Amino acid sequence: MTSGTPVFDAPVSEALAHTTLVTARNAGLVACHRCGQVHAAGTQTCRRCAGPISSRDPHSLQRVWAWLIAGIIVYIPANTYPMLLTSTLGDQQESTIMGGFVDLMHHGSYAVALIVFFASVVIPMSKFAAIGYLAYSVRSRSALDPHQRHRLYEVVEFIGRWSMIDVFVVAILSALVQLGSVATINPGIAAVSFALSVAFTMLSAQSIDPRLIWDASSPPAPPFSHDATVSSVSASLKDPSP
Repeated sequence: MTSGTPVFDAPVSEALAHTTLVTARNAGLVACHRCGQVHAAGTQTCRRCAGPISSRDPHSLQRVWAWLIAGIIVYIPANTYPMLLTSTLGDQQESTIMGGFVDLMHHGSYAVALIVFFASVVIPMSKFAAIGYLAYSVRSRSALDPHQRHRLYEVVEFIGRWSMIDVFVVAILSALVQLGSVATINPGIAAVSFALSVAFTMLSAQSIDPRLIWDASSPPAPPFSHDATVSSVSASLKDPSP
């Protein structure tokens, strides 16, 4: 037997399994976000690292909405202004995101066209909708349970790192295709707008405090009481019924 490890017999273990789970917040505890040191509720400064302590980020939703709105605003010129400026033998052409999609479809590059459309339109619009829904559901009732919303939050976090495909392609083409008066490719203002939109959306997703998702969906548990927990376990052990 490992020293210091509590071992319970079957009745005690079964009784503990039926007790109500108590969160750290309801137990009157709060952890420091920097070092993880646990303090009593109401503590303002961490004893270990002197960092500020709060059970929940009070300004989380404000930052989420601010970054999200900023991302939507700069996404508009990313679709209306040219993404690529192509010059071939003195003839300059401007290509927007949707214009490039249409050209690729016209030339039979259906797979590449779908990738461009999915990465440039579907993913950004889906992220806007998902982040807005998560922020709105914190303050109102939602059809999705907390587990589903938390999965949605993790998906948004994961997709964020792959949202720069268009910018990477433009940067690579601009670096490779520089043939003087024969052919040149330069990024347009839409490339900067799209990069800013992706960055603002990532900051919006990172500003979400996922604990608020669970707080909004479950009523607060009663305050933690050690004596009440012990009494509950003792009563369960004395109760002969299964």
